[in-house]
Order: sequence, then structure tokens, then C-alpha cells
Amino acid sequence: MAAIVSSPIGFNVGDLYVDLQEVVGRRLMLKCEGFNFAGSIKLKAATEMVDRGEEEGRFRPGATLVESSSGNMGVALSTVAASRGYRFICVTDPRCNRAALRMMETLGSVVHVVAEPDPAGGFLAARLTHVQRLCGANPNYVWLNQYANDANWMGHYRTTGPEIAKAFPDLDVLFIGAGTTGTLMGCARYFRETQPSVAVVAVDTVGSVTFGQPSAERLIPGLGTGVRPQILNRSFVDSVVHVTEADTIRMCHQLVRHGFLFGGSTGTVVRGALDWLAGRDDADELTTVTIAPDLGHNYLDTVYDEDWLSLHYPGSLATSAAGS
Repeated sequence: MAAIVSSPIGFNVGDLYVDLQEVVGRRLMLKCEGFNFAGSIKLKAATEMVDRGEEEGRFRPGATLVESSSGNMGVALSTVAASRGYRFICVTDPRCNRAALRMMETLGSVVHVVAEPDPAGGFLAARLTHVQRLCGANPNYVWLNQYANDANWMGHYRTTGPEIAKAFPDLDVLFIGAGTTGTLMGCARYFRETQPSVAVVAVDTVGSVTFGQPSAERLIPGLGTGVRPQILNRSFVDSVVHVTEADTIRMCHQLVRHGFLFGGSTGTVVRGALDWLAGRDDADELTTVTIAPDLGHNYLDTVYDEDWLSLHYPGSLATSAAGS
């Protein structure tokens, strides 16, 4: 039967998995979340936050929504806002991919790019300061605040977690990339309540402060934070793995050599999953799933661009990755 929708938020492929055995030499299932009109898993959380805001009467049609985003959430909220009749302002920074920025503008959103990072909290802190100034000066603006909004994780508690449980009832380990931690918290809470035997492993990027590591420069948007998200509850996470951006890029290029064009967050979480499994004697016996938040089209000018790699990762990495 044909799928017919009347809204861009009415379509999302939730049951597509890639068996990475032929790519990485281990049976690791990759849940593909990039097949919707926003192009990423963030559409789930964006829809949930707007739905919750409407139910609570926080805003009405014609309101101006504001959010800080490095790209995907901005595109997702632009999609939801356009379909619901809201104005949307996204506050981002220079790491936002050009394709994501153009998509937001094409959908009718206004994009503010914060040029200078905060000395302590990096670009995220600077973006949040800008958001607060905007909302302070405009009483009709509504900040959704994905970093503290429980609807962020609730969207995944209601959808992503149950989708994985249905597809893999014998799941042993779930690997999830940590950005705002919405996907992580939603899935972790779901499995803690329904299937507590499942180990939830968070995969973060080196330079992120989310799990108490020191802050350092990060160039690839998506995972990692400069300010710890308020919705994170560490007690729901069984283990944490940190991955360098160099290893993220290597994994992205390993995947694309097999025809799978994924984004930087996917490269990070797959690498982190493999690193975690490498230390387990029973790794081949485990049923394992990880999540690909988006596809790689928005990263063609960065992760997959030879000039960008040569500039930011000179030497063997740029040569091996770009030539793959």
C-alpha cells in the first residue's frame, strides 16, 4: 500500500537497519534515521517539543520559536515550524554545515551565526547567551531549550526505543551518540523500564564536556557539547566511550568505501562501538545495535572534502581519508 502524507512530519522510516559485518568485520546493526523530510533523527525530538509546547499553551500559531543548534535540530525545527505556521530563528555557529544552513533558510527560517566562542563554554555557551538575549528583548519569542526540555528525550522514549526493541527483542547492547543527549536519555530510560538487561553505551567525542572530560576544539557538528546538557542523567548510562575526530573521519571513509554515505555522528558512534566491543571476549555472541542520526550529504564540504581534511587534519589522515 502506498504511503500518503499531508505533512512533512508524517513520514519517517523507523525500521531500516544495516548489518555492518561486511564493512567492519563485526555483526553490528546500524539503525538508519536519516530518511525523513528533515534528514535526521532530530525530527522526532523537534516534533515532540513543539507538540508539548502547544499542549501546555506556551505558544500559539504565528509565534516565533528560537533554538540553538549546530545543524540537524535547526533543520528539523525549520521543517516543523514551516508545517505548523510558526516563525523560527536558529542560533548556530561557524561549524554548521553550509547545506544545513541553506536548508533552514530555504524553509523560511532566520539563521543567526555566532562568530566567537565563549572562553569557558565554547560555541554552545555563546549560542545560548545569544538565545537568551533574543528572548529577553522579545517577549513573544519562545525558547524550546532542547538541552533542558524533557520532550527532547520523550520523543525517543516513545519512538526510537520501542522501534529498536521490536526489531531486536534479544538486544544485549545499544550504542548511542551523545549530543544534547535526547536520543541517549529517551532510549536509556525506555530500556531501563522495559528491558533492564540491555547495556546502554554512550559514545561521545573527545573534547566534549558532557561526561566530565576536558574541553577541546571540535570541528565536526553533531555530537559533543561545551556545556553539559541538563537533561542528562548519568545513572541511566552503563558505559561511556570517547572517540577522536580523526577516528571519526577514518570510520566515515571506511563506510563510504562500501557505498554507505553517513554523517560524522555515525562515524563516531560506529567507531566507539567497535572500540567497546574490542575489549569483550564475548563480543561475537552479543546482539548489538547503534544509531545513525543522519546521512552524509551535509558533510560533503567537510568530512568528505580533501581540502578541508588537508587544512584541519594535515598529513597521513588527509591523504588516506580523502583518497579512499
